Amino acid sequence: MTSPTIKLNNGKQMPVVGFGLWKVNNDTCADTVYNAIKTGYRLFDGACDYGNEVEAGQGVARAIKDKLVTRDELFIVSKLWNSFHDGDKVEPICKKQLQDWGIDQFDLYIVHFPISLKWVDPSDRYPPGFTYDGKNVVPGKATIQETWTAMESLVEKGLSKSIGISNFNGSLIMDLLRYAKIVPATLQIEHHPYLTQEGLVKLAQDEGMAVTAYSSFGPQSFLELEMQRAKDTPLLFDNPTVKTIADKHNKTPAQVLLRWATQRNIAVIPKSNNQSRLQQNLDVTSFDLSKSELDEISGLNKHLRFNDPLNYGVNQPIYV
Repeated sequence: MTSPTIKLNNGKQMPVVGFGLWKVNNDTCADTVYNAIKTGYRLFDGACDYGNEVEAGQGVARAIKDKLVTRDELFIVSKLWNSFHDGDKVEPICKKQLQDWGIDQFDLYIVHFPISLKWVDPSDRYPPGFTYDGKNVVPGKATIQETWTAMESLVEKGLSKSIGISNFNGSLIMDLLRYAKIVPATLQIEHHPYLTQEGLVKLAQDEGMAVTAYSSFGPQSFLELEMQRAKDTPLLFDNPTVKTIADKHNKTPAQVLLRWATQRNIAVIPKSNNQSRLQQNLDVTSFDLSKSELDEISGLNKHLRFNDPLNYGVNQPIYV
């Protein structure tokens, strides 16, 4: 089983269901990617900040060598970290990330956050995280326009087929569209029933951007980070509305949460180390929820965001 696709605004096809590489351990990452490919996953969502791109690339290389898949059948995504927003730093770091993956071109390369931080030499510390020196967060000077212009050059030079954005709000998107020669192909955002962001989703889709949801299970993704906000929030898997709908369709709560997104043309990138859940998460387009069920799930919205730099003690208040 493989995922159906969404047609991007440049004509490229992107799988609706992918595998997210955030928090995949280095020692298991290569095997995890290999097994996910064997299961049917074709999109892999990585990033500089995840610190596992070398290992992810090893998993891809082994799968290609074993003839499980060809490179053209895969859709590999990575992201530009905040420390490399300066116009002259974008291409070099993209090339480094391509080298880490062991490939020549990304299918999609995304601006991870609308945050410019002071450049950190990759030979000194990589990935650099939010701090300049391991302790202090030091803002950079790059505007989003400078960064986006450099991103556009990656397409022109063949380093990425498509480019996109992540964690941008409506006003930033509207501003970016004033000067963009290449409209972002995708917008990746935190999106789950506790944070539905209907207006932002509509804006992006109206402007021709595909929306990808991360953290589709809400607080579940953040419990292992010991985030208090996640600990204080009831799990969506245990929500009576979600469980009732899951039982009705003979599906798991996770499948219902993912279908709630994919049925509204929103791509998802769940991860799992469990083989049965890997297969279940891929099977989230073969059944339909009713409009009333979709509305019931959307009605759980609490405007509750987990992936906010402030929640990690990083003073970058992009969502205030």
